[in-house]
Amino acid sequence: MDLQACLNGERSAADAPVTAVALAAAAAEVAALGVASVHVHPRDATGATTLIGPELAPTVAAIRAAAPGTAVGVTTGAWAQPDPARRVAAIAAWVGLSTGRPDFASVNVHEDGWQEVCAALTAAGIAVELGVFDVPAAELLREHGIPAGAVRVLAEVQPHAEAAPLLDALAWSPLPILLHGEEDTAWPVLTEALRRGLPTRMGLEDTLHLPDGTRATTNADLIHAVLR
Repeated sequence: MDLQACLNGERSAADAPVTAVALAAAAAEVAALGVASVHVHPRDATGATTLIGPELAPTVAAIRAAAPGTAVGVTTGAWAQPDPARRVAAIAAWVGLSTGRPDFASVNVHEDGWQEVCAALTAAGIAVELGVFDVPAAELLREHGIPAGAVRVLAEVQPHAEAAPLLDALAWSPLPILLHGEEDTAWPVLTEALRRGLPTRMGLEDTLHLPDGTRATTNADLIHAVLR
């Protein structure tokens, strides 16, 4: 099973790990269960998601030390830096990071500046995971083509949506497709991904609940449920 763990997203510290120490511990737990990669939203001192190299590097380095061999990915979401030029500049500076440099980063195709973000990541030696939220985003990606450095498409089925239309719109893509949902679609879409033999992901970013509706305490709880 090609499984990624999404450890925190934009959740608060009450719902998911947010500090470097907590994220490293969570990564070690899911790595012990066979997860090969983790996706995280590193935080600054105020708890906000950050794209600033010296602020995100300690989180990436801590995860790498706690879970050797596990690929570490981060977000480049526009909510962390709405100005495209500043976002690109911050990401371009990641080239100077050492053990704190991510292995890959997700780029949302519907966001302004996404192509420039992809180029900055590639120049920094960081693989690109293309986030595609809906059919219009899939069509936009097809129009502009797969950017250099992209290693997969992250097909993200939104709440109350279905996987089939998005997958149909991405049928042309030569890249592997990692299919996942969020909130009410998290478990149905994961089941669909497994049925289709597609890579998928699970973690507290996507849902706080186990398949039976009970609250998950940790990311490892969710990964155990996937394996079951």
